[in-house]
Amino acid sequence: MTHTYLADKDKLMSELRTVITDAEELLRMTADQVGDSAEGIRARMTERLHQATHELNHLQHVAVEQAKAAGHATDEFVHENPWKSVGIAAGVGLVIGLLISRR
Repeated sequence: MTHTYLADKDKLMSELRTVITDAEELLRMTADQVGDSAEGIRARMTERLHQATHELNHLQHVAVEQAKAAGHATDEFVHENPWKSVGIAAGVGLVIGLLISRR
């Protein structure tokens, strides 16, 4: 479940980066349009794109920090409880083996 969540989150971040890149390209393509309303729209879009880029970078940083924290917590648990960890791993392996053998 965690792997699927991380994959979905990575896919979402990639899609958001694509949207931001496309919006920036649209702004460049409409740069020759004149008028107060066009200029105002471009200014608002530029500001929103900068905000979205900042938010996306922040979310990515938070996700990396959470993954590191989970890794450290797992490492500490395994070092503090080596036999319990071996037992859990053996149990999970047994369950997976039983599920595979039924097919």
